[in-house]
This record gives sequence, structure tokens and C-alpha cells, in this order.
Amino acid sequence: MKRDKLNLLLKSPNNLFHTKDLALLWGITKKNTLYMTIRRYVKREVLIRVQKGFYSKVPLGQLSQLELGAGFLHSFCYISTETILSQKGLISQEIPYITLISDQSKKFKIGSSLYISRKMKDNFLFNEIGIERKQNILQASLERAVADMLYFNPMYHFDADKLIDWEKVKKIQEIIGYKRK
Repeated sequence: MKRDKLNLLLKSPNNLFHTKDLALLWGITKKNTLYMTIRRYVKREVLIRVQKGFYSKVPLGQLSQLELGAGFLHSFCYISTETILSQKGLISQEIPYITLISDQSKKFKIGSSLYISRKMKDNFLFNEIGIERKQNILQASLERAVADMLYFNPMYHFDADKLIDWEKVKKIQEIIGYKRK
């Protein structure tokens, strides 16, 4: 039985697990049994405790900061706003946190990385126009990140606004249904 749990864990395509994920994976309904199993796997270094209730089966150095942040939220989310704008050179100031868009407003820290999750209405959040999967993480395109930023802050200043294809931004805003001011 113990070997079956280990095999299930190792064969899982996921690297990050919340306590409830492990309960489902292993079919454990009793909390004490679940916590004891997790404790044993952490002690044997099969699981690595990232934070309370959040575990990895690979060393944290093998996971990207983006993957850790998205995994921690445990709900649909994507990387956008300042993180994408900074990566693409649209804002010049250093951004000390990774920004995610999800169904929850939250600030959190994992290791030395800071994260901010901005809450977006479901009908906008789940519209996947301008969102791409890169290295198993959902990320906004440049134009989607601009549209998202304007959704949260219509007066936002972009340092390199000449790099923005404003027609694409407007089209994304219309398709998603963002109100333009």
C-alpha cells in the first residue's frame, strides 16, 4: 500500500501539491492518516515542504518562480500586468514582485519571491484571448498585459508606449468586454 502511494506520487505529472491534492491522489479520507503520510514523505525527502499545506516533489531550485506562484494559488491564474510589462520593456522601474491575475486578491511570499495576485471578475478572467501557455505556465501576451493593466488602472503610464500595438489592445479589450474610459 505504501509503495502504491509513492508510485502514484512519482508518476503524477504535477510537481506541486496542496494537502487536498495529496488526499485525492492517494484516496485518503482520514486527516490524521493523510498528515502522517505527508510527514513521513517529508522526513524521507520524497516531498519538500514549500509552505504549510503546500509541497513539491522536486527540489525548489528546479521550479521557476512563476510555477511556484501559480501553483500556490491553486486556482486558474496567469502571469500578467507588471511582470509581463517589465519583461517586454514597457516599464523601466524594477518590479519586486511577480503579478498574477486570478479569482482572488492576495499578497504572499515563497522563499525570497514576492507575489501579488489581482482579483478579476470571472467573465474577464476566463477569457483566454491573449493568454499563452509557456513552460507549463499561463502568461499574458504583451497586448493582453496592457489591456489587463488598463482594466485595473485606466490612468497607468507606460514608459515605452510606442512598443504597444494599440489596435491589438483595443481589439482584446472589446472581445473581453473591458470598459474603456
